[in-house]
Amino acid sequence: MDQILNQLGGLVLGSVPTMILFILLVAAYGLLVRRPLDRVLAERRARTSGAVEQARGAIAAAEAETSVYEDKLRSARAEIFQAREQRLKRWNEEREAALAQVRQAAKDRVNGAKQEIDQSAQEARAQVEKLSGELSASILAAVLPATVHATEVAQ
Repeated sequence: MDQILNQLGGLVLGSVPTMILFILLVAAYGLLVRRPLDRVLAERRARTSGAVEQARGAIAAAEAETSVYEDKLRSARAEIFQAREQRLKRWNEEREAALAQVRQAAKDRVNGAKQEIDQSAQEARAQVEKLSGELSASILAAVLPATVHATEVAQ
């Protein structure tokens, strides 16, 4: 067993420089590669998460701006609709006013025509009465000329 321990001691003693080199290599890796790599990865992660946060902020701002534009669009459409309704209402009122004027003018012409007809009818009646009196007198004069003279002479 001593022999095995001697051999083992020799092997451990021979491996000490390898272990020291291995430990130095692990320490050098930690100092030269691992720390800068961790720093770069942390910076990249910060930049990436910052970019993601910035993108989220930009998306939120775009959504807010979109809602503002949609509100403006809705209000503009409502204004256009109201202006259109007012214009249609004004046109309808103008049309109704024009129709009322035309109706009144037609009513005035009808009333004027009725008055003219009534006046013509009265004039025609007056003429008929005048002519009927003259006509009856001339008929009587033609039919009874001798009787009238005889009556006049007898009186």
